[in-house]
Amino acid sequence: MKERNYTRAKQLLVAASCAWAFTSVSAVYAAEAALPVIVQELVAPPAVPAPITRKSAARVVVNLTVEEVEKEIAPGTRYMFWTFGGTVPGKMIRVREGDTVELHLQNLASNKLPHNIDLHAVTGPGGGAAQTLIAPGNEATFTFKALASGLYVYHCATAPVGMHVANGMYGMILVEPKEGMSKVDREYYVMQGDFYTNGAYRAEGLQGFDMQKAVDEKPTYVLFNGADGALTGKGSLTAKTDEKVRMFFGVGGPNLVSSFHVIGAIFDRVYGDGGSRYQENVQTTLVPPGGSTIVEFVPKVPGNLTLVDHSLTRAFNKGAVGLLAVSGEARPEIYSKGIKTPLPAVAGAPVKAVAPPVAVADAPLARGKGVFERVCAACHLPDGSGVAGVFPPLANSDFFQERPYEMAHIVLHGRSGELVVNGQHYNGVMPAQDLNDEDVAAVINYINVAMNGGKPVLNAEQVKAMRQIKQQ
Repeated sequence: MKERNYTRAKQLLVAASCAWAFTSVSAVYAAEAALPVIVQELVAPPAVPAPITRKSAARVVVNLTVEEVEKEIAPGTRYMFWTFGGTVPGKMIRVREGDTVELHLQNLASNKLPHNIDLHAVTGPGGGAAQTLIAPGNEATFTFKALASGLYVYHCATAPVGMHVANGMYGMILVEPKEGMSKVDREYYVMQGDFYTNGAYRAEGLQGFDMQKAVDEKPTYVLFNGADGALTGKGSLTAKTDEKVRMFFGVGGPNLVSSFHVIGAIFDRVYGDGGSRYQENVQTTLVPPGGSTIVEFVPKVPGNLTLVDHSLTRAFNKGAVGLLAVSGEARPEIYSKGIKTPLPAVAGAPVKAVAPPVAVADAPLARGKGVFERVCAACHLPDGSGVAGVFPPLANSDFFQERPYEMAHIVLHGRSGELVVNGQHYNGVMPAQDLNDEDVAAVINYINVAMNGGKPVLNAEQVKAMRQIKQQ
């Protein structure tokens, strides 16, 4: 009798437990079903989705495409990028802590390869990679709960993973804290990546992926937002003085760490690793591959602030440069224009007036202008006037006008020793520049036309011959 009662009691307990579990699961599904549905608006970088103002969780639907697209990686240089949403980095996703994210990944039928997505914001094996591995012409869907606030990287995790990431398959997802983020005036989305082409930096034409360079971690390009010059010229970021700027910065990799720095600014706050804690008054911050940071600062004076990887040859020789153009009233009490005067030893030396550069519209000269701004302007100044006693002028230069071919030799092979320009003596060292033949010809022609009133004097074949003569 006791055994029958014990057995019956056990059965009732199990039944009650099952009923409780069923009720709990049903309650969870009911709660999920009751969430409002929001379709994420995806925008192209460096723009970001609008800040979240709601105070409760939602089911956020994200429709993300995989697109294999051929685009310019540098002026005159094309590359087959593998992308999320057709851009490098991929479209930024913005959700709130506690949201349920319903992600739809479409591998377009026009693509050639299988792809998937691994989101670092996902708590679960593979970050969604196994659930989303699909061949071209298919769609995968899975959901995850955004459990922890922060700025997270997502990327393709299809083998060989390094190749998929190196071709541009990365982006970021921001999980805002439940209490929201502080209000700012400008928000920008920037990611750095290293690219490995089988041609040299800025070699013309369609370039292929070089696996050995990737394995050796010797990138041809190190870029912001997937292209040489993506954040310069018309693509420059903008702000006004006294506006609060927030940058969501990440590194897709696949290999290089970034020493992210904005020349002319001090970060008021840096949220290390994209987390919730911040450090104040930071000059440069390290960001690993697959990592992120949030930086905030307020520009105080007008002018161009330069975004760089402070591993500086990446910036000035591989493309990791961007601009934030700041407009507003000058504030000389914070930053004065400065005064330059000759020392007594060079007092009375003739100084030749420098005419402003001529506007350039011709495509080859425009390429030369880009090379000049990236390589030459830092020393010889943006107007080519040089620095007295230090760097000779390139604009209105008698040396340049009389010997443009020798100038090309100097660019190619470097030069040390005394040089006389416009009657002034300079004694220094100029190292050989890591430029291809087209870039050398373009920059020499640009300086000769725009800054010295001359004509184009060189082509790439002539530069190639100069290079070979030196090698012999």
